[in-house]
Amino acid sequence: MDKFDCLKVFTRVASLGTFTAAANELNTTQSAISKKIAWLEKQVGITLFHRHARAISLTTGGKKYLRLALKLIDEMSLVESQLRHEQTSISGTLTLSVPSAFSVQKLSIPLNEFLNLHPDLSVNLSVSDKFVDLVENDIDIAIRASYLKDSGLKAKWFMDNELVYFASPEYLAQHPSITDAHELTQHQCLTYSLFTPSDLWRFSEGNTELKIKVKEQLRSDSPEMLVKMATLGQGIAAMPKWMVEHELKSGALTQVLEQYTTVKLPMYMVYKDSEHQPQRIRAFIDFMSNYFSS
Repeated sequence: MDKFDCLKVFTRVASLGTFTAAANELNTTQSAISKKIAWLEKQVGITLFHRHARAISLTTGGKKYLRLALKLIDEMSLVESQLRHEQTSISGTLTLSVPSAFSVQKLSIPLNEFLNLHPDLSVNLSVSDKFVDLVENDIDIAIRASYLKDSGLKAKWFMDNELVYFASPEYLAQHPSITDAHELTQHQCLTYSLFTPSDLWRFSEGNTELKIKVKEQLRSDSPEMLVKMATLGQGIAAMPKWMVEHELKSGALTQVLEQYTTVKLPMYMVYKDSEHQPQRIRAFIDFMSNYFSS
C-alpha cells in the first residue's frame, strides 16, 4: 500500500471519529478504510486506535503518531505546492556550471539580460572547465564545448567554437616559418589539457584530415593561461576565435595556418533528462538559444 495515502486516511479517521465517516468523506468503503489503518498499524508496530462497539479513540501512541502524520502531510503539501509553482514561474535558484573564459566573455551579457527579465530568479554559477556530474553536484545546466557522447543527459546546441591557431609576433620572428601544419613538429606548442589527447591537433584540408602530434611546451587546463603565455612568446596555441579576437586585432597575437578549413567545436547546454523540468531551466535554455542564434 501507499504509506502516504494511509497516513492521510489515518488523519481523517482521527479527525472524524469513525471509519464510516472517513469512508463517506473519501468516497470509499469502510472495509477499505479499515484495511489501510490495519496495514499502517502493522508497519508502525503499534495500535493507533482503541476499537469500541460504536466509536473509536486514539491510543497514547496514536496521538503521538497523529502529530507526526499531520506535520509530514503539511510539509509534503507545502513542497508539492512549491514544485508546482516552479513548473509555471521563473523563480528559485538556477545552478550553472560554465567554462571560465566563456563565463566572462560570452555569458555575462546574456545572463545579465536574463536576470533583469526575471527578478525572482537567483543564479549560482560555478566556473569550471572540467566535466562535472550534474546529479552528484546538483547542477541544473552545464555549458560545454565538446563532441558529446551518449550519457543519458539531454543537450541543446547553441553555438560553434571556431578554432584558430596563433602565436606572438616575437615568437614567430625568432622561430622557423610556419606555412604548413606538419611544421608544427618544429615548434613549441601550448596545449589544452582537457582535450584528449592534448598533444594531437587536427586540421582539415579539403576532404583530408591531418593529425599532427605536437611538442607540448606548456600544458594547462586554463585557456586564459594559454592565451597569456602565447602573448608572452612561449609558443603556438589553439583556442576559439572569440577568445583572442581583441589580441588578433591589436597585433598582440598573429593567426597562423589560416589556409586550413576551420575546425568547429560545438557548444551545448547539457541538462538532466526529466519530463518535468522547472520553468527556470526551460526558460534559460530557450533564452540562450535565441540569443546566440540572433
